[in-house]
Amino acid sequence: MTLQDKVVVVTGGASGIGEATAKLLAERGAKVVIGDVFEAAGTRVVDEIITAGGAASFIRTDVSRAEDTIALVEHAVDTFGALHQAANVAGIGHPHARIHDLDETWWDRVHSIDLKGIWLSMKAEISFFLEHGGGSIVNMASDAGLRATIGQPAYAAAKAGVISLTGQAALEYARDSIRVNAVAPGLIDTPAVAALDDEIRALYAAQMPVGRMGTPREVAAVVAWLLSDDASFVTGITHSVDGGFMQKS
Repeated sequence: MTLQDKVVVVTGGASGIGEATAKLLAERGAKVVIGDVFEAAGTRVVDEIITAGGAASFIRTDVSRAEDTIALVEHAVDTFGALHQAANVAGIGHPHARIHDLDETWWDRVHSIDLKGIWLSMKAEISFFLEHGGGSIVNMASDAGLRATIGQPAYAAAKAGVISLTGQAALEYARDSIRVNAVAPGLIDTPAVAALDDEIRALYAAQMPVGRMGTPREVAAVVAWLLSDDASFVTGITHSVDGGFMQKS
């Protein structure tokens, strides 16, 4: 698989799965533009990519703002002369709460980033792709959007929306040479999970059929494949990366 000289935007690329995605794409030859609200962390990732011999740039991006998602695409084109692919990874969760306990502010915040942010990102990306011969998009969903979960109503609903929106976009733009897919991670050992007590981490790992949590790079590898021409006949799917968790009854 090669992504040599492909220009790719990665939202949420300052940490976790987004960081792993940005770095793996750069390793495989892509020119990466990171959009994130965390400037110091995003700049660090760019510096690390460049130090390793890759090409990368950063622009502060709040995906819940249309003007920011448009500016991200413009920055990619201004910096590297094109845009070929997009990994829309930016997202947040919320404190554990059942439906009747969840504060409306959290519902609105999660949906503004996890669902509206995906829509706004795709809106800007697709508008460019339509005028430049097509492209490829991967949206970050979650296993929580595929099966019922407890205590994450806003997050699960938003991720289910991402899965639906991905399929909608895939059908609408297939004849325009625009592929749109989603990745649905299960339990991944991100910085947020790494901060938990060892006992809780072990409990989480025990729930996985493979006996461990996944890594951000394992998710990034699927994102990279779906973006690449190796997946040229793949569009509209949601690819689980969850160590078999979705197969549990």
